[in-house]
Amino acid sequence: MAVSFKMCVSFGLFVGLMMLGLVSSAKFDELFQPGWAMDHFIYEGELLKLKLDNYSGAGFASKSKYLFGKVTMQIKLVEGDSAGTVTAYYMSSDGPNHNEFDFEFLGNTTGEPYLVQTNVYVNGVGNREQRMNLWFDPTKDFHSYSILWNQRQVVFLVDETPIRVHTNMEHKGIPFPKDQAMGVYSSIWNADDWATQGGLVKTDWSHAPFIATYKGFEIDACACPVSVAANEIAEKCRSSGEKRFWWDEPTMSELSVHQSHQLVWVRANHLVYDYCTDTARFPVMPVECEHHRH
Repeated sequence: MAVSFKMCVSFGLFVGLMMLGLVSSAKFDELFQPGWAMDHFIYEGELLKLKLDNYSGAGFASKSKYLFGKVTMQIKLVEGDSAGTVTAYYMSSDGPNHNEFDFEFLGNTTGEPYLVQTNVYVNGVGNREQRMNLWFDPTKDFHSYSILWNQRQVVFLVDETPIRVHTNMEHKGIPFPKDQAMGVYSSIWNADDWATQGGLVKTDWSHAPFIATYKGFEIDACACPVSVAANEIAEKCRSSGEKRFWWDEPTMSELSVHQSHQLVWVRANHLVYDYCTDTARFPVMPVECEHHRH
């Protein structure tokens, strides 16, 4: 019994570590490269800062594209009056029929909570926005923001707490993003036509530059070289035989009981907008909302 218990504990610890995606953080330039406005990048040791002023924002992209896995960044958002600004962190494939998973951090006026907007695009179609505030001030310290993606679900996590799940419901005839490799991107830019209170509050450039700070870059995912043909990507990144990916394990096909409880708590206490309940935009409920448990 003691041996079995130790084996169970060891296995449980192993699975727990795999679920957390505990891989060592890489330096920025090992995984990413500047995408635009290199003069708005500031490097301070392990920290990367992106700057937004009235001349330009800035953005970066991963050197590789990936199909399934987990990506994480630690971000400290713009302090003070950040109204009108957006710090975006997302995964996306290419082309008009692209897939995309978005974190967008919507700037605020001083003293108001930051809003986090998530969105999911499938085959070029988005309009699946959810917005929530957070249970901490994301401008005072670094917090981890992760996207976990496998063939069964897409999970958005904040400090390992799930805040949104997009479940594969292909059995209901609903498309699911699983056949296009995605790059990982982040940027800071001016979006004062919509970002803060629907565009009512504009960017105050007297407070510029606006700085978003990053560290702890982690990508534990199946890399897809350009040389791999599109029809071979899914096969390359699927567990088979002795080739096993942790995100394909049965324990990763849905949230744990604890994670489900966390998600319920987040939605009950911090969700401020859900496209599924927006009858003005969607007089007929989107079909995935009818079947989704969360």
